[in-house]
Amino acid sequence: MTTFADKAIPYYNTLKAPTHLPTGVGVMNPYEQSEVQDIVSQFYTKFYCDHTPRVFVLGINPGRFGAGVTGISFTTPQNLRRYCGIENNLRDTPELSSRFIYQIVEAFGGAEAFYGRFFLSSLFPLALTKNGKNYNFYDDRITTESLWPAITETVRAQLAFGSDRRVAVCLGRKNETYLRRLNDQQGFFERIVTLDHPRYILQYRSKDIDAYADRYITTLADCLVD
Repeated sequence: MTTFADKAIPYYNTLKAPTHLPTGVGVMNPYEQSEVQDIVSQFYTKFYCDHTPRVFVLGINPGRFGAGVTGISFTTPQNLRRYCGIENNLRDTPELSSRFIYQIVEAFGGAEAFYGRFFLSSLFPLALTKNGKNYNFYDDRITTESLWPAITETVRAQLAFGSDRRVAVCLGRKNETYLRRLNDQQGFFERIVTLDHPRYILQYRSKDIDAYADRYITTLADCLVD
């Protein structure tokens, strides 16, 4: 019987970028790089080499300094080393979301404990850019609609890794609109709970970070209750 890792590794390491994007919207595909392919193999072999269904925690699309570099959701090169124990030669990058997420990971007992129950991913698996900055798939209607088939297939394919479909955690209030639309169309999850996006918290609510962290921890823990 194939494990979560057996399915995830070839999925990521053969990902292809879409070829029909609106003018000015770029896409980053780190999975074409041999070092990232090795990181993906190490990460999923270390944390997902089993058959335990995970609760999916879904962001928007990766940032250019997190998974856009490492191929691991919400994870910078330095956090990959520090928290996941995976050495790499990638250049350290600034990423607010990663800093917050690994505060939550540590609160759950570290990477092994956290990833043993949760799967961090995004509705669209590759980083998008415009004018050299992060871009979200929902930032304009044409981009949203052009990527909607890929978004649908992304979530469908990843569910096959090994998912707990009773609940999905959505990161981002605006992102919730699109995940609910997708779920209404496809019936992927029984219910969806939403948390504020880590980037929003760090940029605009940093004074309340402890309260937001508590909300994350409580919400995620509730998702594990049978």
